[in-house]
Amino acid sequence: MSMTHAIVNVPVAAVRRKPRHHKEMVNQLLFGETVQILKQKGDAWVKVRSLHDGYEGWLTLSLLEETDEFTALQKSVFVTAGLLTLITAGQQSMHIPIGASLPAFNEGKSQFNGQEYLVEGPVYNRMENQPEKMLIDKLVHPWLNAPYLWGGRTPLGVDCSGFTQVNFKLLGIDLPRDAWQQAQTGAPVESLTEAKPGDLVFFDDKEEIVHVGILLNPETVIHASGKVRIDPIDKKGIIHAQTGKRTYRLKAIRRYW
Repeated sequence: MSMTHAIVNVPVAAVRRKPRHHKEMVNQLLFGETVQILKQKGDAWVKVRSLHDGYEGWLTLSLLEETDEFTALQKSVFVTAGLLTLITAGQQSMHIPIGASLPAFNEGKSQFNGQEYLVEGPVYNRMENQPEKMLIDKLVHPWLNAPYLWGGRTPLGVDCSGFTQVNFKLLGIDLPRDAWQQAQTGAPVESLTEAKPGDLVFFDDKEEIVHVGILLNPETVIHASGKVRIDPIDKKGIIHAQTGKRTYRLKAIRRYW
């Protein structure tokens, strides 16, 4: 195995539990995100560790482009802000999802491995964003009705922790991949009465953390459950807005700024 580091050069790369296309998708990597190559199986599959969050899994080599370790370890300051953004390299173009990384971005162009990409859409500077209520609302509301997809991280399919991770990435906050991991970060908030917009709320099944959402205010949460939706929340947990039934039991609240 000669390749040690690589960068995703397609809009979205499916990461699977085992090196087969029909195996469970456990994660997605977005354009511009980088990985460390852990092992290779045959000519098609590599096991990788995401340098964004340390998550491991298998993906096909065709979704990656080799890069050097120095480039791979650089965190992109700029990320795409539109739900889908058109980028063009020479005669080829593609639409990349919100939260995709833009290495070496300058004057509307991103560049890596000698290839220049023209970016035709809004871009966020992760170091300048301030996670205030208006920004939280601006970020999360366009995701409404995005379908739930296990392992997903885009508006075309997203799971609960992928939803929180990508939105916080735009704010310059790098969260782990899974809800139980995210619950171990940030600062604790004692109760909903002390909570602020943008706090993360975590839910359990009496044994472990199984779900996460973003507070819009102390009475409302946006989360991916069936689809990205807004529901009421109280000290006991989430109440389904349409059925009135309780769906998730509140376990913890965490703050990240």
